[in-house]
Amino acid sequence: MKEKTPRKSAAKLAVSEAIKAPRKSVAKLPVSEGNITKAAVRLLSQKLVSSEIHYVQRVLGATATQEAIDANVLAVRKLPWTSIVVAD
Repeated sequence: MKEKTPRKSAAKLAVSEAIKAPRKSVAKLPVSEGNITKAAVRLLSQKLVSSEIHYVQRVLGATATQEAIDANVLAVRKLPWTSIVVAD
């Protein structure tokens, strides 16, 4: 004879699987000149000039995710120079 196993309803199954799913947290890194330079060398194979680094720091603030740093490093090279440099 076959043993009967209790069946879970679809709603209970979804809830139990949602509880078991690992929480994915994203680490925030300091937006330092070194981290921006490392990201630029990794993504662009070039270093950014100081005005571009300062722009990325202004846009992102003190901390940001690696994905945000990468996106801004790639975007800064496509921006017009007048939007990057701060007028005195």
